[in-house]
Amino acid sequence: MDAAVEMAMHFLERHHDWAGPAVAVLAFCESVVLVGLAVPATALMIMFGTLLGLGIIDPVPVVAGAVLGAIAGDAVSYSLGRWLGPAVVYRRPLSRYRGEVAKSRLFFRRYGFAAVFIGRFLGPLRSIVPLVAGMMKMNGRQFQFANVASAAVWAPAMLAPGWLASAGVGSIASDATGFGGVMMAAFIGSVALTVLIAGFLGSRRRPGRRGRQRLS
Repeated sequence: MDAAVEMAMHFLERHHDWAGPAVAVLAFCESVVLVGLAVPATALMIMFGTLLGLGIIDPVPVVAGAVLGAIAGDAVSYSLGRWLGPAVVYRRPLSRYRGEVAKSRLFFRRYGFAAVFIGRFLGPLRSIVPLVAGMMKMNGRQFQFANVASAAVWAPAMLAPGWLASAGVGSIASDATGFGGVMMAAFIGSVALTVLIAGFLGSRRRPGRRGRQRLS
């Protein structure tokens, strides 16, 4: 994987104009069911962020491409779920991932609308939750709202660590009102979002535990 990331970095250093389309394809593949399980999105997004921090590629097409690719990928997974229905779980190749699908279904049943937003940030469930939302006939407008909102947060949050590591504190301070400020806000926002998600999931689990204690 390290070799693939290094090759991608060398390619983009020579072909800047491909950065936007490349990150769009990456975000799309990472969000499509099954494909997303095989794509090293985190490492590659950090690589894109590093190139942004070094000033090698333009931030606007990269951020826009990441957001649009993520939205399109989740939309495809959702559409597949609505089209194929619950029976898709028993078809190859998805039948090999029944455990992940089962976890995603429980997650969706418990958290509903919030599951689509939160699922974007939960690794193995990221590309499966939209499929499950489609299988379970989630309202299309509600899904797309959660899809767009989560993609708009996820893209800069994934790029921010690489950018912060390569840009340096001086660049961050001097560009606090420009793109640097946006990436710093994205990084702080991603940390805050992680804390909020952990608190949300924890608060939803506690009542169930108390209920079980009363029954015992």
